[in-house]
Amino acid sequence: MIICVPVTSDGQVDHRWGRAERIAVANIVNGEVESWQEIEVSWDRLHDEGTSAQHHARVARFLRQNHVEGVVAHHVGDGMVRMLDTMKLPLFLEATGDARTAVLAATS
Repeated sequence: MIICVPVTSDGQVDHRWGRAERIAVANIVNGEVESWQEIEVSWDRLHDEGTSAQHHARVARFLRQNHVEGVVAHHVGDGMVRMLDTMKLPLFLEATGDARTAVLAATS
């Protein structure tokens, strides 16, 4: 299962989803992290460039391009919840601490 999570530079779950600077895309196979790629998305800077709809479209494109099947985050706004629901992507909230551990806990 391909899961993404916002991450800080020291590998913790970033409390920001729609304003994350970096996103990790993890492939989870049999309860283990098979691959982990951190991507600088700059949503922190891009969030206020344009409308909310444009930003949500940017996030949706990223999720589709990376074949994401679920999102782990600490918190997301109502609009983003609706967008992820429309995309039929499971959302695992209230994640904290080590990002890899949070992804594994959400998918177990």
